[in-house]
Formats: sequence, structure tokens, C-alpha cells
Amino acid sequence: MRILLGGDSILATPGYPRAKAMSASAATASAPIRRLIHAPVVRDALVALVAFGATVALLGGGHGSSRGLDALGVFLAAGATLPLLVHRRAPLVVFAVTAAASATINALGYPLGPPLGPTVALFYVATDERAHQELARTAAVVLGMFAVHVGATMVADTGFPGTPILAGTVVWGGAWVIGDQVRQRRERLADLEERARRAERDAERERRLATAEERTRIARDLHDSAAHAINVILVQAGAARMLQQRDPESVRASLATIEDVARETIGEIDQLIRGLREGAREENGRAVEPPSGLAALETLVQRHRAAGHAIDVRMDGLRRPLAPGLDQAAYRILQESLTNAARHGNGPAAVEIAYGDDGVELTISNAAPHVPDGGELPGGNGLLGMRERAALLGGSLEAGRGDGCFRVRARLPYAPGEVDT
Repeated sequence: MRILLGGDSILATPGYPRAKAMSASAATASAPIRRLIHAPVVRDALVALVAFGATVALLGGGHGSSRGLDALGVFLAAGATLPLLVHRRAPLVVFAVTAAASATINALGYPLGPPLGPTVALFYVATDERAHQELARTAAVVLGMFAVHVGATMVADTGFPGTPILAGTVVWGGAWVIGDQVRQRRERLADLEERARRAERDAERERRLATAEERTRIARDLHDSAAHAINVILVQAGAARMLQQRDPESVRASLATIEDVARETIGEIDQLIRGLREGAREENGRAVEPPSGLAALETLVQRHRAAGHAIDVRMDGLRRPLAPGLDQAAYRILQESLTNAARHGNGPAAVEIAYGDDGVELTISNAAPHVPDGGELPGGNGLLGMRERAALLGGSLEAGRGDGCFRVRARLPYAPGEVDT
């Protein structure tokens, strides 16, 4: 019975699983053999043996020479090829030894043929980086052995060896050029691999830096949200406690504000904690909504006013849309400043937002008689977070007491594409 699965046919016979298992076992058993064949030592041995066999065959099959194959010829053929086994240790020495043995073969009148051993050895010399680092020495050895080879041929032929010189130049020159190309290709591949590793390391470092920066941002947002919410809840709870007998309507309004602020803050904290835990900024395929910008300033002010904190807001300049990072940073600076004003201040607060030609300037001031001149509010985390937000955008933030008021002034530059020209 034949079963068709996705266009493939399988013979549903009792022996099929067994045959498949046997095939897998055979592939597993052949893996060590393949690795052995591709091992450098095995490859070198195969090259040396093939060169030795071919050289012996040339010596035994030549015609018109003064002597045929004998024990000395086999010994010289071994000397001209078998040193290739150790070419990785000293390629230039191996070339000199094989070239000397090959020249001796020519001088003794054996049949002439391509010097296979020296040619392969010269290829290995060209692929080795050490030979190129000492190029003058390498050139001297190669040219010297070429001269020895030509001289040995002249001794055997008793004439000018024009053809051997031409053939040797082509063969050895081709071996050098091919080996040099292999070396250059190997260096290019190594350079590409190193670049890939460097790029991967750089990308990993960037990811870690981005993760650290994101965690710092989340920590700032968490501090701002929690501090603001707790301060509003504290003020509203105190107002409700004092007005529970005289003004039940105000008490209900305060409790409603507490409920709204707590619900929104829980949502923000849950969102921030999820970002810390998962290390991602997407959920269910949708980008996480960033915190509110200056568009939510009116809601923020109304909450403080409902808690009994008088706030005056003034806008200067033509209001304009801001980049998300700038918009969020401005909102968080205002939120933290108003929280500090309600917690440490005494009296109304004034908020000024000025849209300039190259940036937006925020000024928040409130009476703070218990802070000495030139001093800052205690705690420091809120001010530190505001300064970090301004610095990340290339801006600045100043905070301190003067003329009986505590004043925060932040200047946040526009993004390059937003600056008026």
C-alpha cells in the first residue's frame, strides 16, 4: 500500500521503519570517516602519496633517457615528494629539499618530467603567511633552487635548456600565483569573520546599553508616577478626614479622586513592571503606550486643585507639537515639580511654559520658607530624575530657593527637525 504525504510517497511496509533506521545508522557511522578524510594530516598524506606515485611512474615510463627506474630513482622520488607531509611546519625548507632531490633526478639522467613535488611545495609556500613576512628570503630560496634545477638539466642534456626554463617558469610561476590567491582569499574570509564577530559584539554591547538606559527610564517613570499618586492620595485623604462631618460632597469628591488616581497609577506601574520583567516594549503585537505628554497637563493641574493646592498656569509663545521623548519629559518634570510643591511648599504654585524658537522652557515656583537660600529640597531622587531627563535631551535643569520661593527651571531643546529656520 502506498501512502502519499505532501506529495511524497512512502511504502507502508513492515520493513520500512527498520530500513530508515539502518540508513540513519549508516549515515552516523560514516560521519567519523568523512571527518577523518577531511583532516589536515590525512589530506597532506594523500597529496604526498599521489605526488610520489606520479613521480615514480614518470621515472619508469620515460623514453630516450640515459637510465631507467632503479632503487636510487625511487629514493630520490621519495625525497622529492614525501617531505610534503611536514610542509605545515616549515614550508620553505620542504620546498628546498624537494627541489634539490628533483634537481638530482634531472642531473643523473632520469627521464625528465614536471617536478611535481617542488611545484606542490611552492604552492604551499605561497599560501603560508610566514613566507610573505620574509619575502626577500623566500624569493632568494625560490630563485636559487630554480637556478639549481636549470643547471642540473643542462648537465643532463649538455645544451641550453630553453624548453625546461620556459616550462619551469610557467609551472612554478603558476603554482606561486595560485597559492598567493588562496592565501589572499583565506585572509579575506578571516577578515570578514572577524568583522562579523566584532559587529556581533558591538550589537550585543548596544543592546545591553539600550537595556540599561530603558531600565533607568522605567525607574524614573516609576518614581514619578508613584510619588505623584501617593502625594495626591495623601492630600485627598487628609481633606476627606477633615471634611467628613462638615462637607460630605467634598469628601465623596476626594474619595473619587483617590480611586481614579490609584487605578491609573496601578495601570502605569503594571506597565512599567512588565517592561522590566519581559525586557520588551511590545505586548500582543502592539506597542506599549508611552506616558502622557503636555496634553494631559490640564488633568494633572485639576487633580492638584481638587486637593486644595492652588496652581496658576501660563503659556508663552505659539504652542506646537513636540517630539514624543521631549513631550513626555516635559510632562514628567512638571508632574514631579508639582508633587514637590504640594509636599514641601507653602501656598500657591505657578507654572510657566514658554515655547521659544529653539526649545521649550518650563518654570515651576512655589513658596517654600523652610528651604534655605540656594538650597535644594531634601530627598534628591525627584530632582535627580528631572535632571537626567533634561540631560538626555541635551537640555538643562536648575532648582533652588530665592526670594522666598523654590523654583525649578528646565530648558528642553527641540529635536533637529523641529527647530525654526
